[in-house]
Amino acid sequence: MSTDEDVVVPLSAEEAWDLLGRAGFGRLAFHLAGEVHIAPVNHVLDGSRIVFSTRAGSKLLGVEMNHDVAFEVDEVDQTHARSVVVRGVAHHLRDREAAAAEGLGLRSWVPTEKDEYVAIDVTEISGRAFRLERGPGEGGVP
Repeated sequence: MSTDEDVVVPLSAEEAWDLLGRAGFGRLAFHLAGEVHIAPVNHVLDGSRIVFSTRAGSKLLGVEMNHDVAFEVDEVDQTHARSVVVRGVAHHLRDREAAAAEGLGLRSWVPTEKDEYVAIDVTEISGRAFRLERGPGEGGVP
């Protein structure tokens, strides 16, 4: 039988940033009207901050009303899973900052118009790697 130390390994800060940068898709956790919400977003890194686009709606309203957010990305293959969790401060980008964000190469999975940009200044980042011991058809990756 495996121990936690055998199957769960903390990622270094460099490994966590690397995964965050290559993932391209994550989940934004934010507060709105006294509730915690989670929404999927496509993102890019701009230095040490996360940038995503959205349109007017709950995500934008949530980060404007409460700047404290969390962000999470995962990567899973046949034998390993990696997860990174970020805490940070979100800012609605305007004017020159929004124009600069348009040039970051952000690509959305769906072709809906998203003309508002948000940046998350990362205040804390942590990650873990997991060795998967499930076989095909056992709730893991087939």
